[in-house]
Amino acid sequence: MSVWDDVVGQDAAIATLRGAIDDPGAMTHAWLLTGPPGSGRSNAARAFAAALQCERGGCGECHACTTTLSGTHADLTVVATEKVTITIDEVRSLIGLASRTPSQGRWRVILIEDADRMAERTSNVLLKAIEEPPPRTVWLLCAPSPQDVMVTIRSRCRGVSLRVPPVEAVAALLESRDGIAPEVAVAAARAAQSHIGLARRLARDAGARERRTSVLAIARSIRGVPDAVIAAGELVEVAQAEAKAATEERDGDEKAALLRALGAEPGKSLAPALRSQVKQLEDDQKRRATRRQRDVLDRAMIDLLSLYRDVLVVQLGATVDLVNVELTETVQTLAEESSPEVTVRRMDAIGVARTRLAGNVSPVLALEAMAIALRPQG
Repeated sequence: MSVWDDVVGQDAAIATLRGAIDDPGAMTHAWLLTGPPGSGRSNAARAFAAALQCERGGCGECHACTTTLSGTHADLTVVATEKVTITIDEVRSLIGLASRTPSQGRWRVILIEDADRMAERTSNVLLKAIEEPPPRTVWLLCAPSPQDVMVTIRSRCRGVSLRVPPVEAVAALLESRDGIAPEVAVAAARAAQSHIGLARRLARDAGARERRTSVLAIARSIRGVPDAVIAAGELVEVAQAEAKAATEERDGDEKAALLRALGAEPGKSLAPALRSQVKQLEDDQKRRATRRQRDVLDRAMIDLLSLYRDVLVVQLGATVDLVNVELTETVQTLAEESSPEVTVRRMDAIGVARTRLAGNVSPVLALEAMAIALRPQG
């Protein structure tokens, strides 16, 4: 057993991280782990953190390993925002932690799983801490690519790049770790395009598989502008419903806990000072729901891109496997109804919609423009 068991398909990255543990001269105070969504960069960062704390370099069984992997080690701090951005106050609190010596472990490890979600001002605050680190503190930053992190920060970090793991490796992990049937594991890994977390959800949740199928059905359902407008509206409604379902119960529990902590009695009005705290919580919950909705919509567009990628593969006669094998008939039909040039334009339209969503454009407007571009030409 080892802390690296769940870091699949990343032999080169693991070798680099292990080398830093074995050779003190290769160790540095700040690391930037980059890789596409689903590559397992957060898992790799946690495994590295566990190996740093372990006396045996990452046995996976000792107290240091198990508590670090679970996120409960006293000298590990993990930041994984559920909001749109990491705030400057959150980073300032991390800087205070970074100055402390480890209380139990060999290192104080600060892991920021969403380093790409920091504004420039926030990044500048973090930069000062990385430039002058305490001797036993390690910063682990995760982001999709080096370009997603401010250049002054990445220049002070040692970079480790992760790649998209092979479908077979992800499927094998689902079989061994989650007991998923081989055929379901392979189908889920392929549909998720080797995104480990999404593959696990698709393999275990029939509802998730149904929602993905309904998203891909949009490609054949749009025949004109009215169909496009309806499809865009339905996509946004599904995203809003999923975001609400994922956060509603948690929001209620958080608000109830806050009111209890403030000593508020049910049904009675709050003092102005207390109302501001409740308002702050509600604002944070709204930002969390907004990010969840964006993530759902972005995933839907990635699924559509995978379908048109398959269409282009067929149109060009490429000898590579399809992502959506179960939709071969749909792929063939779409390939016959259009040209490669049209397919590329449709893929570009989806990419533009993703960029607009990331820039806070209204989801309805962004998706309507995208859906109209997907309708048959001519």
